Amino acid sequence: MESDNKIHFSKEVKQVIDKVLKSDDPMDAPDFNCVDYINQLFPNEQSLATIDDTIQRMQYEVSLIDDNIRSVVRGQTNTGQDGQMALYEAQKVISSLYEHIIDVKTRAEKTEEMVKEITRDIKQLDCAKRNLTSAITTLNHLHMLVGGIESLEKLIEKRLYGEILNPLQAITEVNQHFQQYSDIEEIKTLSQSVDRIQVTLAQQISEDFKEAFSPTTKSHSGGNSSNQPRLSLNQLADACKVVSVLDPKVKKELLKWFIAQQLEEYLHLFHENQDIAWLDKIDKRYAWLKRHLLDFEDKFGSVFPLDWEVSERITVEFCRLTRDQLSQIMAKRTNEIDVRLLLFAINKTQAFEQLLSKRFTGITLGINPNVTEKLSTATSATNSDTSSGDVIINPNLVVFHDQIGSCFKAHLDIYIRSIDRNLSELIEKFVEQVKEPLKIAEAKTTVYPSSADLFVFYKKCMVQCNQLSNEQPMYELAMVFKKYLREYASKVLEFSIPKLLSSSTSIGKSMSLLTRDMQNLSTAAGQVIHNFLKEGDAQRFSRDDLIRICCVLTTAEYCLETVQQLEEKLKEKVATAYASKVDMSEERDVFHRIISNCIQLLVQDLEAGCEPSLQAMAKVQWQSINNVGDQSAFITSICANFKQTVPILRDNLATSRKYFTQFCHKFVNVFIPKFINVLYKCKLTLSDGSNNVLGCEQLLLDTHSLKTALLDLPSIGSSVNRKAPTSYTKVVVKDMTRAEMIIKVVMTPVQPPAHFTQQVLKLLPDITIAEYQKILDMKAVKRVDQLQLIDLFKRTASAAAFAGLNENSETDGNAADIPPAAATNSVNEDVTTDNLIADATSTENNVSTSGPSASTSAIGSTSTPKRAFIFSVGSFTGGGSSAEKSSDGTSQAAGGDRSRIRKLENLLKKRLP
Repeated sequence: MESDNKIHFSKEVKQVIDKVLKSDDPMDAPDFNCVDYINQLFPNEQSLATIDDTIQRMQYEVSLIDDNIRSVVRGQTNTGQDGQMALYEAQKVISSLYEHIIDVKTRAEKTEEMVKEITRDIKQLDCAKRNLTSAITTLNHLHMLVGGIESLEKLIEKRLYGEILNPLQAITEVNQHFQQYSDIEEIKTLSQSVDRIQVTLAQQISEDFKEAFSPTTKSHSGGNSSNQPRLSLNQLADACKVVSVLDPKVKKELLKWFIAQQLEEYLHLFHENQDIAWLDKIDKRYAWLKRHLLDFEDKFGSVFPLDWEVSERITVEFCRLTRDQLSQIMAKRTNEIDVRLLLFAINKTQAFEQLLSKRFTGITLGINPNVTEKLSTATSATNSDTSSGDVIINPNLVVFHDQIGSCFKAHLDIYIRSIDRNLSELIEKFVEQVKEPLKIAEAKTTVYPSSADLFVFYKKCMVQCNQLSNEQPMYELAMVFKKYLREYASKVLEFSIPKLLSSSTSIGKSMSLLTRDMQNLSTAAGQVIHNFLKEGDAQRFSRDDLIRICCVLTTAEYCLETVQQLEEKLKEKVATAYASKVDMSEERDVFHRIISNCIQLLVQDLEAGCEPSLQAMAKVQWQSINNVGDQSAFITSICANFKQTVPILRDNLATSRKYFTQFCHKFVNVFIPKFINVLYKCKLTLSDGSNNVLGCEQLLLDTHSLKTALLDLPSIGSSVNRKAPTSYTKVVVKDMTRAEMIIKVVMTPVQPPAHFTQQVLKLLPDITIAEYQKILDMKAVKRVDQLQLIDLFKRTASAAAFAGLNENSETDGNAADIPPAAATNSVNEDVTTDNLIADATSTENNVSTSGPSASTSAIGSTSTPKRAFIFSVGSFTGGGSSAEKSSDGTSQAAGGDRSRIRKLENLLKKRLP
C-alpha cells in the first residue's frame, strides 16, 4: 500500500488479471486518465447536450459496483465460518483414522509372532532333509565310483570299448563331483584311480590303432596275433567315442599320428628327387589326394566320428606338406621355371583349392561354417553364369585360398617379366601397324584399334594377376602398365604424327646439293637459290596427314579417359598398403600433351593455308581502288581454304567435339591478330594526303566478310547448320570488331587533330601508343606530325583516364578534392570526359601548320619514354599539402588521392604500355 491508498501490481500480475478478467472498458486500463476520458466523451460544445444522460449512466454503474462489492464482502464472511467447520470435521476424521492404524499394526505384530512359532519346526525339518538328501546322493556317487572303477578295469582288459563309454562318462562326471572332497584320503585314492584308468585307456587305444593301421603288424606279430587280434572297425569306432570323452590331448596325438601315417606314401612318391615331384606334374599330386580320400572314406569313414573332420584334417596337412615341398624344390630349380610352367602350376593349384573349398567347411582352419554356406551359393551362381572357359575365382570366397598357392608368390616376378616382354612385343606390333596406310572407311572410327587392343590386354593381365596376388606383384604390374603407356604414347602416337620438312633440313639438303655437284656449279647454285626462295612458301599437310593427326588426337583422348578408369580399377584391386602408390597422373599428362600438340599442328596448317592470302592482301594497292564491289580475291581464297580444310577436321573429330571447338578457339586467337598486323601494313592514303574512301570501304567490306566466315567456321561446309559456341562467337565478334574500328579510324580525317584524337579514343578505347603509331603510318602521316599527334594523344588519354577515375570515385561515394596537377586543365568534379579531352586538346589548333619552334617543343615534349610518362603521373600527389586538414592535423583526402592515383596508373599502363 502507498500513501495515496492505491494498490500497485507488478507487470506479470497485471497480465494475468487481464487474461482472467477481460474488459474493453477504458476505465479498467492501467493508464486511465480522467481528463482524456472526459474529452473523449465531450469533444465539443454540442456534445454537452447529453451530459445529463452520461451522469445518470455513471451513477448507475457506481451503484452496480457498490452492490457487487457488498455481495463479495458478505460472501467472504460466510466463507470463514464454513472453513472453520470443515477444519473441525477433518481433525475428527484424522483422529479416528490414526486409532484404526494403531489397531491394525498391533494385530499384524501378533500374527507375525504366531507364524514364527508355527514355522520354526518346519525349517529344522527342511535343513535335515537337505542334509540327508546330500548324504544319500554322495553315498550313491561313491558307490558308483567304486563299482565303476572295478568294472572299468575288467572292461579295459577285455577291450570292450562299446561298453566302456557310458560307465566312463558317468565316472568322469562323478569324479568331478568329488573334487571338493579331495582332502579326504579315500576320495583322493579313488580320484587317482580314475586318472590312471584314463591314462591306461589312452595308451591302450593308441596301441590298438597303431596295430590296426600299421602295415608291418602282420609280419612282426607272430604268436602274439592269436592272443591280441586286430580290432574290428566297429571296435575302433567305439574306441574313437571313448577317446572323445578323454583328455583332448589324446585325440590330438592320435589324429596327428594317423594323418602322418596316411600321408607317408605321399611323401615317398613325391620326394624332391622324383621326376613326378616337378611342377609340370603338379596335377598328379592333387589326383593322388582325391584317390586317397575316396579310398579312406570308403574303408575308414565309419570309424571316426563326423565331428572329428578327419578327411579335412588330412587335406589340410596335405596342403601344408605340398606347400613346403614345392617351396623347397622351386628354390633349388629356379632357373628351370618359365612363365608357362608357373601359370600351369598356379591354375591347377587354384582349381584344386576351389574344389577343396566346395568339399570341406574349413572348420579345422578356424572358418565359420556360415561363410562356407555363402561360398557354395556364390560359387554355384558364378559357375552357372559363366560360359565355358576360364572361370574368374574370387579369392575372398575360397576357403582354402593360398593354402598351397602361397608358395608361388615368391616367383611371381617371372610372371611380371613375361608381361613386360609381351607388352614390348605388342608395342612393336603396333608400331608396324601405324606405318601402314590408314583405312578409316573400313574401321568406321578414328581411334587406333591398337589402343583398344592394349587396354584389353591390360584388363586380362589385371584380372589374372588379381587371382595370383593383389599385393607386390599387382603393384609391379601397375608400374609395367605405366611404362608401356608412355611407350605407346611415344612410339605409336607421337611417331605417327606427320612431320613437315623444317627449314634447317631443307638448307642442309641445298648445301649438300651444292657441294655434291661441283662440276656444274651454276646449276647447283641455281637450285640452292631456288630452294632458299621456296623457304618462304607455306608448308602444309596433305588430306591423309590431317586425318592421321585427327586419329592421333582421338586416340589420345580415348587413352586419357581409359587411363583414368584403369587407375581407379587398379586402386580398387591392389592391396590397401599399395593403393596410395598407384598414380598415373604423369601418363595422363603425356596424353594431354599429345592432344595439345595435335591441335597446334592443325591450327598451324590452317594458318599456313591463309598465309598466301594475307600476303596478297598486303600487296593490294588500296589507294588505287576506284570502286567498291564484291569481296576481294584474298578473302575468297581464305574462305576456300576454310571450306577445304575445316570439314575434314570436323568429320574426323566428330567424337571429340570439345577438342574441335578448342581448335577453332586457338585458330581465331592466332589468325585474327595476324590479320590485324597485315591490316596495319595496308596503305589507304592518296598522294595528296587524303584517304581513299573507296579503298577503305572495300577493306571494311572484306573485313566484314572475313568476320562472317569466321563466325561460320565451326559449321562451314556442313549440311547441318549447328550454332557456334557462345564463347567462340564472343572472341570472333570482339577481335574482328576491333579490326573494323581500326579501318573506321583510318577513314577519319586527321584535321582537326583534337577531333581525330577523340575519335580514336572513342572507337578504340584500349589502344596503345604502338597501335596508334601504326594507324598514323597507314594514313601516311609524316614523322614530325606523328610526334605532335602522339603527344596530343598522351595528354588526351591521361585526361580521359583521370576523368573516368573521378567519375568512378563519385559513384563509389568516395569523392575527394582534385589534385592541383589536374587543375592546370581546369578540370572540375562534374566535368565530362569529352570536355576533358577538349580542354586537353585546346592548345593544339592546327598541328600541320605549326612552326618549327612548335615542332621542336613537340619533339622535346615527346622525348620522355612512355613508361617514364606513365609514372610521372605520380606528380599529382604533390598537392597533398594543400588538402584540407582535420582537427588532428591529418589529411582527409590523402588515402583517397593515393587510391585514385593507383587506379589512374593502372589505366594508363593498360593503354600506354
